[in-house]
Amino acid sequence: MNSDMIIRITRYYRILNRLRSLGLEKVFAHNLADAAGVSAAVVRKDFSLLEIHGQKRGGYEINELIAHLGRILGKTDEPQNVIIIGCGRIGKALMHYNGFEPDGIRVVAGFDSDPLVYSDSTHPVPVYPISRLEEVTNAFDVKVAIVTVPESASADSYQRLVAAGIRGVLNFSPITLKPVKLEDGTFPVVHNMNIALELEQIFYELQFPTTGS
Repeated sequence: MNSDMIIRITRYYRILNRLRSLGLEKVFAHNLADAAGVSAAVVRKDFSLLEIHGQKRGGYEINELIAHLGRILGKTDEPQNVIIIGCGRIGKALMHYNGFEPDGIRVVAGFDSDPLVYSDSTHPVPVYPISRLEEVTNAFDVKVAIVTVPESASADSYQRLVAAGIRGVLNFSPITLKPVKLEDGTFPVVHNMNIALELEQIFYELQFPTTGS
């Protein structure tokens, strides 16, 4: 399964949860396609590869789709816990973001090196000194972290996370983090998200606009 298909499956899963919250029980491929920004043929092909079959005239059962896609995405009845390293502007914005929980993701803690930050009790989730990283990640069984630290702290934060058992990192810091082989032979999953580079890509593509056929 390639990365494009994984992204589509994630979109389907989110859309289906919203449809279920509206009280719907069934969905057709073209409805899901419209909401996901793809064609109905792509939805049917994805579902065929995943051995998901609907009824020609009855569509797909939403609960069955959610259960099937949830298993593929590693979803369980319990939320997937995440921590945030670096509680500056981006970190605080992510802590206050209320769109994670509907997708089964829960930010359980933040970490920062500044005593003024981790002693502030107004945060929506507890913020701890970085020295308590391993203790807290073990307590909440956390495997994924979001990194929003400055450039100078990126490498050290990444090393601390890996040492604490974190195996997935979404990196918003200016430095590109590279997966390093672990003792068990596996590699952490690292996604680098540089907002400035993404904007540069958009500016570049605007110079060469696509046209319809």
